[in-house]
Amino acid sequence: MVLKPTKAGLVRASKMLRGGGVVAFPTDTVYGLGASVDDELAGRRIYQIKGRPAGMPLILMVAAESQLEGLVHVDSRAEAYMRKWWPGPLTLILHAIGGGTLGVRIPKHEIALELLRHAGPLMTTSANLHGEEPAMDATEAEKLAGVMAVLDGGVAPGGAASSVLDLTGPEPHVLREGAIPTPELLGPPPPRAG
Repeated sequence: MVLKPTKAGLVRASKMLRGGGVVAFPTDTVYGLGASVDDELAGRRIYQIKGRPAGMPLILMVAAESQLEGLVHVDSRAEAYMRKWWPGPLTLILHAIGGGTLGVRIPKHEIALELLRHAGPLMTTSANLHGEEPAMDATEAEKLAGVMAVLDGGVAPGGAASSVLDLTGPEPHVLREGAIPTPELLGPPPPRAG
């Protein structure tokens, strides 16, 4: 089912997500699959839909930093990165409340942000079968068996995937260079001694 990103469409998609459904939606890069953060079964459905290996984590998308409360630990270093790069193509790996780590980001796409405001935080990944190219429009996303609905936001902007920055250690560590070059994330290299 393809939904228009109107208020009615967003409310309907949000109800589906809260009811355990998986919904596809456009982001600032490609179409993504989303499931409610507090619905473990819906999260597992994403893995089934994609044929994704169990060890590959999903990303938590939120509309605002306030939605991270109770999900991850946000320190001053993480806040500095959030202020500089969000909304945008930066995924931050933070310590999850209750143990482990979680990648989090705020997408720079109005339809994605509206959905996140209506539905709350979502566990997400790209809308595609594992190993294949991500869906770039609603028609491609709708072909994935098991997706309850697709929010049609036209053609996704494409471009590089989000950069992934691990903030769980003593020093920030780039896990994946994406849309933001590593030197911009980590600053200039220290001067060489000698």
